[in-house]
Amino acid sequence: MNTPLRITAFAAVLAAAFGAAYGVGDVVDPIGSSAEPTAHAGHETTKTPDSGEESAEGGHETPPDGLQVSESGYSLDLETPRVSTAEKSGLRFVVRDSAGRIVTAYQREHGKELHLILASRDLATYRHLHPIRSADGTWGVDAKLPAAGDYRLFADFTPAAKGAENLTLGADLAVSGTYRPAPLPPITTVAEVEGYKVTLKGRLRPGVADRLDLNVSKNGRPVTDLEPYLEAYGHLVALRSGDLAYLHVHPNGAPGDGKTKPGPTVSFTTTAPSSGSYRLFLDFKHNGKVRTASFTVDAGRAPHGTTPSTAPSSSAEHQH
Repeated sequence: MNTPLRITAFAAVLAAAFGAAYGVGDVVDPIGSSAEPTAHAGHETTKTPDSGEESAEGGHETPPDGLQVSESGYSLDLETPRVSTAEKSGLRFVVRDSAGRIVTAYQREHGKELHLILASRDLATYRHLHPIRSADGTWGVDAKLPAAGDYRLFADFTPAAKGAENLTLGADLAVSGTYRPAPLPPITTVAEVEGYKVTLKGRLRPGVADRLDLNVSKNGRPVTDLEPYLEAYGHLVALRSGDLAYLHVHPNGAPGDGKTKPGPTVSFTTTAPSSGSYRLFLDFKHNGKVRTASFTVDAGRAPHGTTPSTAPSSSAEHQH
């Protein structure tokens, strides 16, 4: 076969090979492809293998609070990782620094050195606990849990060490017994607890600071004499369904600041770390008792180009 003929035959074989590959590509999706459109246009964040958040622009951001047991050189060491539902159980834990030493000094925030939140994985159970620290740095609190299953313990604190920042570390807690997870309650904007009605106004959106107003009433009348609880008229905790990413936001304003009224509305400014379903838990105090109103909300995708609303400085200071 002469040289021009050989080149022509080789080109034909090459074309046939590329044609076959193209045909296979039409039938089999490339590795890692998805039938769903990507979320880049909405500037959503996606989880990376190292549990960090990756922005649509490719930059890495800090993961949501509560997903890590260690962060910034501090670790949550849960000494009682398993308890029983049959009786009130004592929960014990310590916080250790990067050298393994037990932390014994904390900054006080909203009247406490450390705030402890306990929630079941199905978000049917929620507790805002107040542990006591012993001289050696061990924290302890009694808790009676209503059902067996998997729980998550969140420690919200700021070490007294110079330059230390506020942290929320999480650890898993197992409650022995037969586990029957409950379905997530339906989305609602009204919650009723012990004769009180709490109405939620506002939206929870990913990556956008939005205002949430929670209005408290009883017997059809607005409650205008809420009592300070941990130096505020209300505390709001949001937990993401699935992984229980944690968002703790204090209200806009504080008792005694000359402008914040004791009800009926407690206002917050919040930003969801991602789209998805969340449970919101509002703690408020009236007539000497703390009550908790809970809601299920959906944080939809933030519209492209949305400009975050202006958050009051008091909210920006305390949002963790």
